[in-house]
Amino acid sequence: MNEKRTSARTRKPDVPYDRASKAATLAYWADATAHEGLAGLRAKRGRPAKTTEERKEQIALRVDKEVLAWYRAQGSGWQTRMNAVLKAFRDATL
Repeated sequence: MNEKRTSARTRKPDVPYDRASKAATLAYWADATAHEGLAGLRAKRGRPAKTTEERKEQIALRVDKEVLAWYRAQGSGWQTRMNAVLKAFRDATL
């Protein structure tokens, strides 16, 4: 009765080594990368931080409905295009 019974429905272990053997476990994980902690993982998420010169400033700007509708009708990136037009006007008037 000391022997464990197994059947066809018994799940096989998900690990490719003998979990009962400490030596086998250590040998399997010997080449693993050490955990650096959650702070290192969280720092890599998202877009990289921009410098202060690259950052944009949020403002409230009032424009005519027709102008806004035309820019939005151009599709994705309409705010970037509007910014480019404003920059071109600035450079043209210097």
